[in-house]
Amino acid sequence: MSDELDVVVDAVRARVSPTDDERAQLQRVANAVMADAEAAIANLPVEADVVQVGSTARGTWTAGDRDVDVFVCFPPSLDREQLEEYGLDVGHDVLPDGREEYAEHPYVVGEREGYAVDLVPCYAVEDATEIQSAVDRTPFHTRYLQARLDDDSAGEVRVAKQFLKGIGVYGSDLRTRGFSGYLTELLVLEYGGFRAFVEAVADWHPPVRLDPEDHGTETFDDPLVVIDPTDPERNVAAVLSVANVATLQHHARDLLAEPRASLFTKDDPDPFTTADIEAAVSRRGTTPVALRFAAPDVVDDQLWPQLRKSLSGLCSELDRRGFEILRSAAFVETDSRGEETLDRESQERDAVLLLEFAVAERPAVERHEGPPVHVREHASGFFQKYDDDPEVAGPFIDDDRYVVERPRAVTTATGFLSSDAVFDVGLGPQIESALESGYEVLVGTDIATLADGFGTDLASYFAPKP
Repeated sequence: MSDELDVVVDAVRARVSPTDDERAQLQRVANAVMADAEAAIANLPVEADVVQVGSTARGTWTAGDRDVDVFVCFPPSLDREQLEEYGLDVGHDVLPDGREEYAEHPYVVGEREGYAVDLVPCYAVEDATEIQSAVDRTPFHTRYLQARLDDDSAGEVRVAKQFLKGIGVYGSDLRTRGFSGYLTELLVLEYGGFRAFVEAVADWHPPVRLDPEDHGTETFDDPLVVIDPTDPERNVAAVLSVANVATLQHHARDLLAEPRASLFTKDDPDPFTTADIEAAVSRRGTTPVALRFAAPDVVDDQLWPQLRKSLSGLCSELDRRGFEILRSAAFVETDSRGEETLDRESQERDAVLLLEFAVAERPAVERHEGPPVHVREHASGFFQKYDDDPEVAGPFIDDDRYVVERPRAVTTATGFLSSDAVFDVGLGPQIESALESGYEVLVGTDIATLADGFGTDLASYFAPKP
């Protein structure tokens, strides 16, 4: 197995390592962007430093990546409004055709000679524990890793990144909730290489805690805790989901048991057609119900937490009402290739909340238990409340307590999801507003109409893999 894994890893490393020409070309563009940023700063009434950050600065980017991240570091004394204003001024000077995006504060993204450029303002704080904005840590991360990575370890990191991409758990965005580049780099350094990393992962027993600088001061409840070497109060893996930790463990064991290059290439399923979806629904004998609506005009890192919150709220309430949910999911519209559709100007796209019911219909009556008869005050109040109600059966005594059988407010899951009761659950605020503007309820095989836009999501849903 050792030789087989070495052969696979060597082949992957060769495939994902940028050529010398690639490196030189990217660095030439990065240098030009930084020079333009410095020229733009010269026109401002404040001094600032320009630094290249991210994987391209650390040499851990994979072949084919065309991303350049440049930070403009302003004095900590500058107020936030001025930071944003000056940062956008520099961004638009350097990237005149760029557009503004927003994380904790706005920044400019654009293109230079076919490279995607992010130009981000931050504060040049003295220590990562003194950050005023979350992005202030990034230059510290870059410096820390530049001092510790060499060509060999950078190659090991690239293999690890490609593995995480191949199994679908790479990316710290709030849709993926996976492994960030920085986290991946720290893990490879901590374990001493890619092989040692996957061997360790295969035997992890979460929660796992790693502290590269042995300076952590906080406790965390996350499945993986990696204390930031530049900030003892931060878990680098905080965004990582439990499911993605388990997914990595599964595939690490799979790779060790049967080394193969296919695990390093993401293999999205072919999108389901209308007929595929209809067949899957009929075969399963469940009742899927989909709420389709126009997604709020917000960035994904705001959209996905709200989608999950809304789905959780609906599931909790329907479960409380006696409807058994087999599984649920949230989707954002994709094109025929399974790639997320997003018009960056209008951000017009649909979203879906899908709930699949094992039990979607309940009887017209429900059992409602009161207090034990011996609890005199509360029992008497319960009895009096229902004694003269012609719509209930009871009150009667079952064992030692009063019970009534009363009309069920909602007898079908579809009826609930089509009613205003939806707005009484814990929805994300912007999802609630979107639903208030109108939504479509699709039931059973009618969800087959989602094939156009959600075909890949539904293929993954109906034929799930680790």
